[in-house]
Amino acid sequence: MRAQLSFYRFITRKLTAVLTNTSRCNKVGIMTNNPSVKNTINAFIQRVKDSNPNEPEFLQAVDEVANSIIPFIHANEKYRGNHILERMVEAERIIIFRVPWVDDIGNVQVNRGYRVEMNSAIGPFKGGLRFHPSVNLSVLKFLAFEQVFKNSLTTLPLGGAKGGSNFDPKGKSDNEVMRFCQSFMTELFRHIGPNTDIPAGDIGVGGREIGYLFGQYKRIKNEFTGVITGKSLSYSGSLIRPEATGYGCIFFVVEMLKTKQQTLNDKVVVISGSGNVAQFSCKKAIELGAKVVTMSDSSGYIYDEDGIDDEKLNFIMNLKNNKRGRIKEYTDTFDAKYVANARPWSVSCDIAIPCATQNELNKEEAQALIDNGCILVAEGANMPCTPNAVRLLHSHKIAFAPGKASNAGGVSVSGLEMSQNSIGYSWTAEKLEERLLNIMKEIHKQCVKYGKGDDEYIDYVKGTNIAGFVKVADAMIAQGVV
Repeated sequence: MRAQLSFYRFITRKLTAVLTNTSRCNKVGIMTNNPSVKNTINAFIQRVKDSNPNEPEFLQAVDEVANSIIPFIHANEKYRGNHILERMVEAERIIIFRVPWVDDIGNVQVNRGYRVEMNSAIGPFKGGLRFHPSVNLSVLKFLAFEQVFKNSLTTLPLGGAKGGSNFDPKGKSDNEVMRFCQSFMTELFRHIGPNTDIPAGDIGVGGREIGYLFGQYKRIKNEFTGVITGKSLSYSGSLIRPEATGYGCIFFVVEMLKTKQQTLNDKVVVISGSGNVAQFSCKKAIELGAKVVTMSDSSGYIYDEDGIDDEKLNFIMNLKNNKRGRIKEYTDTFDAKYVANARPWSVSCDIAIPCATQNELNKEEAQALIDNGCILVAEGANMPCTPNAVRLLHSHKIAFAPGKASNAGGVSVSGLEMSQNSIGYSWTAEKLEERLLNIMKEIHKQCVKYGKGDDEYIDYVKGTNIAGFVKVADAMIAQGVV
């Protein structure tokens, strides 16, 4: 217990520390154009493809990172010869298991469960659980790989992981969801723990699911520990945890705008999604003076030319969180346009924040944003922009924040929840929001340090990847070949 308290006090100290990393400047931009480096990148990506066939999401994530990191490795002798990236793309452990459960009419159902424990070089595994029909090994490996960099950026001593199931909570009764979660945790419990692997929520895993999962863990282990984050306040959860990812995304946008000597006030913002991240991105953007005009779900999007205010947002939150309804119902109460089977990227805006799912914004939609005057795109979801979309945004010098940076608010407050659990004390919402703001500022500072070019354009993708890589790589080198 003493060791556990010591570990989490270390987390708390790290959260308030100011980064003092003064690594020397590198020649990544020059190295990227070197034919030898290009060949190395291509050969590396081909080896990963050969080892991971039929995993497009994972390969997409690796491709993006390799194009930033391999030139950096070539430009910095310290990281050569250790095969750091080769080790980082291989998960330390992947658990795949059967999840049997009984539905309300007595039929036995079977789903597949996963936990991808990607990298624990800087701390115990940390990452969410996703329950959605689209869940497969490729999706979870991509998310776990991204989580390694994201967690590193927060300055928290946490490794990267992800898990979930192809179970769909939509349309299921509370009892069905409970029985599924209990069956899922009956296998997962043996692979997780407060100093081993700490899951959290993700798509399809909200407060209801977290409660059932935690309850089953406590029942099996006969102990009350902070093994899952995102818990309800009634049983050791943290204030502003639901808000954290959305708030953190907007805090990051504010820092991006500062580099342009601009603020969020009066900016027109287009948001996709209507779940947790979209809701609280919208809330904080409104609070800081922006005009949010869209939200969406898998059926289509709403466009409110007058802007979504607090009253309208509360309607959406009740619709989605309690009634589990469709976004189209917004137009039954408020004067707005509904566009079925479409995404909101054709709407004129200053800022676009994709908060739904991976690869939801393609090259053609990125072009539409550019044509309509968009100056900034920040990913609220994990990898919602396709590679071609990102390249197009960069070619037009549009400020673009990858989810590894702008989506890091959630895991940051999860770390704070772990600290509170370990010391048996809860911080105020104001204190937590202040800490979250400081973390997002520090993440932005790291991204600028490694991503700012000679032309003053900030390549946040490169900056994010290198900043996240350096901390993990240093730890891996120090720990030897493990």
